[in-house]
Amino acid sequence: MAMNSVQFLPRKASVVIRPTRRLPPTSHVCDCTARPHELLGRPRPTSKEKAIDMTKDRRGITSMFEGVHIPYQHSLASVLSVERDLHSRASSSLSIHSNIEEKRKMAAILSAVKDVVLPPSPPSSDSAEPQLPDYLLAPPTVIPTETLDIDKSTPDSHVPRDPRLIRLTGTHPFNVEAPLTSLYDAGFLTPPELFYVRNHGGVPKDLEPEGWMVSIEGLVENPIMLPLEQITEQLPQITMPITLVCAGNRRKEQNMVRKGSGFNWGAAGVSTSLFTGCLLWEAIKLAKPKKEAKYVCMEGIDNLPQGHYGTSVKLSWVKNPSRCIMLAHKMNGEKLREDHGKPIRVVIPGVIGGRSVKWLKRIVLTAEPSDNYYHIYDNRVLPTIVTPEMAKNDKKWWQDERYAIYDLNVQSAICYPQHDEILPVSDLDAQINSVYTVKGYAYNGGGRRITRVEVSLDKGRTWRLSEIRYFEDEYREFNGQELYGGRITLDDDRCWSWCFWECDVSINELASIADRGEILVRAMDESMNVQQRDMYWSVMSMMNNCWFRVAVRKCEGGIRFEHPTQPALAPGGWMERVKNAGGDLQDPNWGEVDETLSDKPKQRIPIKKEEIVMINPEVKREITMEEVEANEKNAWFVVQNEVYDGTGFLKEHPGGAESIILASGADATDDFMAIHSESAKKMLVDYHIGTLVSRDDDGSPQKVGEPAPTAVPRAHFLHPKQWLKSKLVSRTEVSSDSRVFTFELEHPEQTLGLPIGQHLFVRLETASGEKVVRAYTPVSDPNMKGKFELLVKVYMATDNMEGGRMTTLFEDMKIGDTVDCKGPLGSFEYLGKGRLRWRGVERQVKSFAMLAGGSGITPIFQVLRAVLEDRYDETICHVIYSNRTEEDILCREILDQWVEEHGVKNRVKIHHTLSKPSEDWKHGRGRIDMDIMKEQLCEANENECVMLLCGPGGMQETVRTSASKLGWNVEKDLVIF
Repeated sequence: MAMNSVQFLPRKASVVIRPTRRLPPTSHVCDCTARPHELLGRPRPTSKEKAIDMTKDRRGITSMFEGVHIPYQHSLASVLSVERDLHSRASSSLSIHSNIEEKRKMAAILSAVKDVVLPPSPPSSDSAEPQLPDYLLAPPTVIPTETLDIDKSTPDSHVPRDPRLIRLTGTHPFNVEAPLTSLYDAGFLTPPELFYVRNHGGVPKDLEPEGWMVSIEGLVENPIMLPLEQITEQLPQITMPITLVCAGNRRKEQNMVRKGSGFNWGAAGVSTSLFTGCLLWEAIKLAKPKKEAKYVCMEGIDNLPQGHYGTSVKLSWVKNPSRCIMLAHKMNGEKLREDHGKPIRVVIPGVIGGRSVKWLKRIVLTAEPSDNYYHIYDNRVLPTIVTPEMAKNDKKWWQDERYAIYDLNVQSAICYPQHDEILPVSDLDAQINSVYTVKGYAYNGGGRRITRVEVSLDKGRTWRLSEIRYFEDEYREFNGQELYGGRITLDDDRCWSWCFWECDVSINELASIADRGEILVRAMDESMNVQQRDMYWSVMSMMNNCWFRVAVRKCEGGIRFEHPTQPALAPGGWMERVKNAGGDLQDPNWGEVDETLSDKPKQRIPIKKEEIVMINPEVKREITMEEVEANEKNAWFVVQNEVYDGTGFLKEHPGGAESIILASGADATDDFMAIHSESAKKMLVDYHIGTLVSRDDDGSPQKVGEPAPTAVPRAHFLHPKQWLKSKLVSRTEVSSDSRVFTFELEHPEQTLGLPIGQHLFVRLETASGEKVVRAYTPVSDPNMKGKFELLVKVYMATDNMEGGRMTTLFEDMKIGDTVDCKGPLGSFEYLGKGRLRWRGVERQVKSFAMLAGGSGITPIFQVLRAVLEDRYDETICHVIYSNRTEEDILCREILDQWVEEHGVKNRVKIHHTLSKPSEDWKHGRGRIDMDIMKEQLCEANENECVMLLCGPGGMQETVRTSASKLGWNVEKDLVIF
């Protein structure tokens, strides 16, 4: 095989690429004279040894096997050994408790050491080979437990999600990708919370597995309804790594050349998981397909404007066991989550993700391909001559099955250097032997292996080979063994997963091409299909797989790298820079000016962006924001200070009526401009009803955006549907990583306007123009006039962890900078004297059980102050406040003061507990658990006591479970901020 050549890493090589041990972006420089094992800081392994890397970090995991903790980088064989051992013991009459405890202790010892190298078992002979390859288990995962505020008013209000994901279609529907470097750094297997999501509408409700049935009908002799339990428990189960890719991956690059009909995917619309389930054919054959059946049509339960989402594949594919088409119910060993098809979905390896139907309910065997709307009008590469207007007006283009996409094409992308990464370059002579390691991913469709990945630094004239790591091959040596309830199935040499590649380049070479060169990458498969230089533009901008280009630019003190684009509407990337400067993105030098080229453009004229007319010039009506808000039920909304009535388009809207309803009565400019094509923007003309204006005191109109010199001062600052700016006037350090930021309101007599127990959204912008939004609860008195205060714990970047996206933006703020604010938001409000409103229902309580972790003290602090500073409020408050160290305790002075003043009257009791206390710490030790809760909190009484909780996800789950065991009605009496 090609892998055995010197350019590639053989599968059993002693030295391998270890993507989980990446250096930080600024530390990708190394001495090219060093050997790989020396760079890892360890002795060179011999042919008889195999180093198993047990990296100590926060990513230690608890395995699916009886809760035994196994480090992330353990070998598969060890996991299988644990599983076999535990299951064999469980099947006997002997107790396995002691065995589990021993393994837990061993895991704890191993995870406490930074880097452990385990010696191999003594070989039986000198020719013995290492038995175990390095292997990645399912990655550690944090299951989101709360709905994000941005989703609470959408049809997805029941779906918890990870806030790191980049939203590509505004608030709703949910279409997201992870930041590219976060995706790559996660390793071969993608945690479910970082797995890309493509939803055409809202996530269905009532997805619990109990009672779930899948029908198999059509051209069959025996139409059947299969219970989920039969599919998951009675049919043979398999487990295998599979990469899923959205057909729109890298779409924004095509949209930069010309906007098509799709939204802006970056290069992270790809993810990989271990999927567990049965082969689809095992289920279908129970229905006895007829001879005339040629296609398998599949439908989900999602409710969309054009019916359920559905598509089809050939029955011959489904019958072919080497195609491994599955009915999957697990990802990485855990049950499917809502966004990924809970409780069961189709997974088709090597094919675009749009064919792998989620929330599966119906299978129909037919003689022809599916006639489902989404099969015909989605996931197609139309000929490049077809314009958006032609595609809209002539449906024949969509009905030609030859243009339907199935197998993925050859693809590769660069992840490191990341976008806007700066490589310090000072003394090139001193760095003559230094190299930078370029890294990325590659994948292909149809089971065809990627056989080479090549990098060029001279515009494609010459290429150098990269080293490729085929993680998928690590499973083949364990083929047939059980993992996560399924038999590992990689029976042949087909490849269904991505691979990672690396290529060392000289820093001197990079410096020499800065401002006139780039790093290019291309891949080739075993059929000699290779990525082409130029893109094939099409209406839907799908399957873009031209060479991936990272521009190399000079900057102060070093070299800066530019990726082609940034996902969604985020600014940045060389394509945007070149296009704005008048360059032709499709010319031989990608529109860049290079004085060494003989055919360089004579003159560059900055491009004028096409003005898309979205208004009807005959409409002269002037409409105030008050009128827009009053017509919320009539689906009035605002885009770029123009007012539109979307009522007539509710049924036809491809994204569903919910997307329009969510925008009703508000300014929808950001969301609308983020997700709609040129054709969609032009359609607004038909729904244009007027121009947004405000009114002066004399009633004369005034366009929005102009100052209102005689505006009446507002008593309260916050507005629930408008972002308002507030200026930073001071910042105070309260600890090494915590600050109080004071912001100025519009006038000295104005209050924030935030009810007790609620929060506000704060929005900041990154250097690249990306907007980051988080919810905060001020620590200032709600009645404070002219300003408000936010207490922010700053999560700094470390060698092993990125800094907090929002808190580092706060840390960089200077006096005079502004933030955008919107609110109030929240379902809980304390009305005073034991009276509260939660989820729209008022009730009276006698006591609060309050639990806070870290910066989660802020909403608790707000309610606690309201109780204690009202001498007529007799509500009793019992507080447990958990932190890591004593220095981490926020608001300590005020909390202690309240205990001193009110503790003797039994109005308040505050119990501090630390997970890493000092020797002289005199209060609680350890994390919050059921024993601490039982000892420190009031007893459950659903008519008199409510529990308030704010803290990290793990703490929330512990409290919820413990509270339930202590007799609390967690659905009625547990409020989680």
